[in-house]
Amino acid sequence: MPNIISIDSLDEAQALIGANDQHITYLEEEFGVTIHTLGNEITVSGGDDANVELAEDVLINLLKIIQRGMTVNLRDVQSAAMMARKGTIEYLADLYNEEIARDIKGKGIRAKTTGQRLYIENIKKNDLTFGIGPAGTGKTFLAVVFACQMLRENDVKRIVLTRPAVEAGENLGFLPGDLKEKVDPYLRPLYDGLHTVLGVEQTDRLIERGVIEVAPLAYMRGRTLNEAFVILDEAQNTTEMQMKMFLTRLGFGSKMVVTGDETQIDLPGATKSGLVESVKLLSSVKGIAVNKMDESDVVRHPLVSKIIKAYEKEQ
Repeated sequence: MPNIISIDSLDEAQALIGANDQHITYLEEEFGVTIHTLGNEITVSGGDDANVELAEDVLINLLKIIQRGMTVNLRDVQSAAMMARKGTIEYLADLYNEEIARDIKGKGIRAKTTGQRLYIENIKKNDLTFGIGPAGTGKTFLAVVFACQMLRENDVKRIVLTRPAVEAGENLGFLPGDLKEKVDPYLRPLYDGLHTVLGVEQTDRLIERGVIEVAPLAYMRGRTLNEAFVILDEAQNTTEMQMKMFLTRLGFGSKMVVTGDETQIDLPGATKSGLVESVKLLSSVKGIAVNKMDESDVVRHPLVSKIIKAYEKEQ
C-alpha cells in the first residue's frame, strides 16, 4: 500500500517538490520509487518497501526544514538521501540549526552533511584539525568560511591561507608572469571562499592591509603565527619536512586547519606525502582532530559522488 504524506499548505508542497518537480524526480531515480503529487498530498510507492520508507523519510525530514521557513534545494535533497541510506536522516534538521557564517548577500552558510557538521565542531574545539576527503566535500570552503567568521568576531587578528605549489605535470618556473601571477591559480579555491563571505572588494582590502595573507607554503618557513587562523590546502602534496615545518608554525591564540585528499597525491616518484605521515603520527594527540569525509559528504552535482564511488572500486 502506498505511503501518503499530508502537507499543510500548497506553498510547502511546492517547496518540497522543487522547481519542475526536480526534487521528487531525483528521489524517484535514487530510490527506484514512484512519487505522485495531488494538491497537498504526496504518495510514495514502489516494489521495494525499504526504499519506499527511505524516500518517505527524506520527504518528511525535508518538510520539517521547510516548515521552519528555510529554503530547500537539490543539494539538500541529495544530502538527505545520502543520510537516509546511512541511517542518520533524523539528524538532518540539526544541520540547519547553526549558521557558520553569512555570505556577502546575507544568506546563511551551514553544514550540509553530518560529516561537515562534525568537521566544523572539530575546528571549534581543537587548535589543529585535519580535514581529509574527496573533492566536493567542502573541506577548504568551510574552513575559509569559519576563518572569516572568527576574523569578523575578532577571535583572530588575521587569516593565513597557503598551499604547496605542486600540481600534476606543471612547474612554477615554466609558467609565465611574476610570482603572484604564477601562484594565484593554485590558490583560487581559497579566494573563492573569501569572496563568498567577504566579497571581492573587502577581500582585496584586507589582503592589502596584511589582515589576510594568501601565499605559497614556502613563505611559511621561519615564522610563528600567533592569533591567526591558518589553513593549509592540498596538504597531500606536502613532503614530510614541509608538513613538519608548517605544523610547527602554530602560535598562541591560533587555529590551524589542514585539508587534503589522500587519493590525489601529485608528488614525484617515491616521495612520501606529509599529510599521510602526519595523520599517522598525530591522530591520537590530544587537541588534534582528524576528520575524514567520504562520497556521502559530497555537495556538488549528484554525479560527483557516483564518480568517486566508481573510482574507489577500481583501487
